[in-house]
Amino acid sequence: MQYKDTDSVRLSDDERSVVIIDQTLLPNKTVYLTLSELDELCEAIYRLRVRGAPAIGIFAGYALYVRGLRISDETDDKLSFFKRLEAEAAELTASRPTAVNLSWAVKRVLSVARGLPPAEAVSAMRAEAKAIHEEDIDTCLKISQFGLTLIKDGDTVLTHCNAGALATSRYGTGLGALLLGAERGMKLHAYVDETRPLLQGARLTAYELDRAGVDVTLICDNMAGLVMKQGRINACFVGCDRVAANGDTANKIGTSSAAVNAKYYGVPFYVFCPISTIDPDCASGDDIVIEERPSDEITSLFFKENTAPKGIKTYNPAFDVTDHSLITAFITEKGIIRPPFNMKKLKG
Repeated sequence: MQYKDTDSVRLSDDERSVVIIDQTLLPNKTVYLTLSELDELCEAIYRLRVRGAPAIGIFAGYALYVRGLRISDETDDKLSFFKRLEAEAAELTASRPTAVNLSWAVKRVLSVARGLPPAEAVSAMRAEAKAIHEEDIDTCLKISQFGLTLIKDGDTVLTHCNAGALATSRYGTGLGALLLGAERGMKLHAYVDETRPLLQGARLTAYELDRAGVDVTLICDNMAGLVMKQGRINACFVGCDRVAANGDTANKIGTSSAAVNAKYYGVPFYVFCPISTIDPDCASGDDIVIEERPSDEITSLFFKENTAPKGIKTYNPAFDVTDHSLITAFITEKGIIRPPFNMKKLKG
């Protein structure tokens, strides 16, 4: 099974490139990309070839190390090295604005290099990038174990977007409990929102859960309210890309609608949140920058012909913000956090 056998992000054998599974081609093709140039590293983030907040963080850490290695080959002058490294770090960070793990990982790897000669800086960056990856593997397992305490054998969970091994490392966050439960022989069922417009639920979550032996039913996003009303859902499990200090949470577009439905129908709504995803400098969801994506993702991507009139205006936000009042609890590597939420204190 993928989450036990494969890292969706890793260093190449010679450690001069970053290797990823191109998630834009799943589930029909499994293609690995080997990336080392700055433009292709940034493009992989922007085009969602690598996606999921923790996976983006792991990728960004390795990407900056790989770029630092390249720069150190070209100059041993400390001033020149750091000027170029900081410029490339800024370009990586600008690739996508919403997921906090991107800037967090870049800052973390950059910080250990400051003040060191290029060769020593690169060595420190490698160690820090590796540490980010190893920590995420441990974090995902702990989150999965805590999440598993919220469900029992025979339960049905609604998911939105993808928060499994492809989006993180190994078990994942929002899907981790389901994957771990299946591994332990539990009979669980998942209703999977397809997650328009990029279909992460249909292409990725259904793919991962089905391979793990979880009973999966794929639904359109606008069917979630009905299956909750019909009493089919015991809990909602989602990941997140940024959590504000008050608990407001940015995640894939459609998450807040699922949360509103869950609140109305009395279904627990759980957000799976590595501590690294908390942004203590962000007071509330009003301060979270929402990324807007190209119109073709709505009008033509994944379709043989356009599904809307050519030239029609579109609005394509990649994320929405779920108000903290709609969230039953956060599941972190430190445990299950219930209201009132003080995420800034938890981060500290």
